[in-house]
Amino acid sequence: MKEKMQWPWPWRRRKVVVVVVLRKLLTCAICVIALMGLLSVRVHVFPSSKVSDLTDPYKLPTVTQQHELNYQKLSAEKKWTQELTPPHLSKEQAPPHLSKAPLSSHKLNGANGSLDFEKLWKQPSNHDFVPCVQPGSNYTAPDESRGYLLVHTNGGLNQMRAGICDMVAVARIINATLVVPELDKRSFWQDTSNFSDVFDEDHFINALANDVKVIKKLPKDLSSATKVVMHFRSWSGLEYYRDEIASLWEEFQVIRASKSDSRLANNHLPPDIQKLRCRACYEALRFSPKIEAMGKLLVDRMRAYGPFIALHLRYEKDMLAFSGCTHGLSDVEAEELRTIRENTAYWKIKDINATEQRSRGYCPLTPTEVGIFLTGLGYPSNTPIYIAAGEIYGGDTHMADLRSRYPILMSKEKLASVEELEPFTNHASQMAALDYIVSVESDVFIPSHSGNMARAVEGHRRFLGHRKTISPDRKALVRLFDKIEKGLLMEGRKVSNRISEIHKKLQGSPRRRRGPVSGTKGMDRFRSEEAFYVNPLPDCLCKRVSENVNASTASMR
Repeated sequence: MKEKMQWPWPWRRRKVVVVVVLRKLLTCAICVIALMGLLSVRVHVFPSSKVSDLTDPYKLPTVTQQHELNYQKLSAEKKWTQELTPPHLSKEQAPPHLSKAPLSSHKLNGANGSLDFEKLWKQPSNHDFVPCVQPGSNYTAPDESRGYLLVHTNGGLNQMRAGICDMVAVARIINATLVVPELDKRSFWQDTSNFSDVFDEDHFINALANDVKVIKKLPKDLSSATKVVMHFRSWSGLEYYRDEIASLWEEFQVIRASKSDSRLANNHLPPDIQKLRCRACYEALRFSPKIEAMGKLLVDRMRAYGPFIALHLRYEKDMLAFSGCTHGLSDVEAEELRTIRENTAYWKIKDINATEQRSRGYCPLTPTEVGIFLTGLGYPSNTPIYIAAGEIYGGDTHMADLRSRYPILMSKEKLASVEELEPFTNHASQMAALDYIVSVESDVFIPSHSGNMARAVEGHRRFLGHRKTISPDRKALVRLFDKIEKGLLMEGRKVSNRISEIHKKLQGSPRRRRGPVSGTKGMDRFRSEEAFYVNPLPDCLCKRVSENVNASTASMR
């Protein structure tokens, strides 16, 4: 047998020492490498506040890089990217990746899993309708101006937006130079904002250069000229402006429009005039750079929660006072709203039956009713919801039921710091513009009432590809809600199926703009029509012709 070789004791001891030293050196090296790695890597714990890049040419226009950098810098200064959760948000309102709960718990799967998820967020087919707003081949540059058109807009942000776009078309029809419109400073909101505070004035002027000449101010030599103040007739057509209004140029150099809302017919206008209205609304009339930047920042922060609903919860004091809707309010609250209506001179209707208003579907859904509606549609309790609204009447008292169902209720005030919102605070139109941007860019838009903002956002979303917009059938819903309130019906599958069935075809799919209600006459006939900016089909949306169809047509020639 072979014997094992035995090393001398001193030599074995020296070998052990060498191994120990090598181990210590290796351990030190690993520690140094790990330390260097920790020092060199930047760890982000909150999603970037960088403004989203919206590349679609018909999306809300992008802002300059300078403004992006300014708002990124502002976010960094507020330590938005360094906080695990913004201090004013509760654990339930934190974005999923910042919550301590497992990520899987934030997947918005309904009772039937991913199939329900897809159904809830799936966009309606646009049936190949795309924007077509370029003028026809016979369209020319604006003719020589015959005078100046001054415009005093009226109403809130979206009422003014529609009016401004109509006045662009009117200026084209009567060969006028349009002076940048004056925003309404005397409305319920008492907003002192000027046009350039809300809209990108230079872009507005330049974008319309081939359509209408637009200037910022009336020339000084005409400031003392005699002006004719006109209250343009509502829903007027081409003949009215070409014959009756244009004839005023023979006596006056300046025409002042005292109101701008609903002054132009919805239908039966030349195609180039209709397309001009769309170019004005969706291309020329973009918001000011600071509003665009802040709006996209809010969209970016909502996106951190995943797909979200923008809920236009029109449950504000002015709306309830104007409409006379008091369901679910206390006697004291109802009396306060009645007093506001009585004291607001330009609100013509004073005596309103609240029960009749609601039964006809004229009232906005209450926050409690919205909760029942969303549950009935199948949206789970962890659905992120952006509240696009001003101050909700009654505050937390009236929001409690909705919040108990959907705790992730966000708003611009919760998504942004006081310092970030400071430039816009106390300016109702600018704050409304922020809500408008988030609403247009949301995955699903749901208005609780068909007011001016609801109609404007719906039309814009249709123009951008028929994004999902669920329009509550309030008249049908009220009957369901009353049965639930009286205990005659319980929430559950039956109610959910009924709500889903009612709204199957009310989700923003392409359709032609509705004409007047049969049997209506005079102004009531125009009033019953669907407004132009609610649905720009067929005037500004056309079917895309596929290459296969073109090839087939060519081969048949």
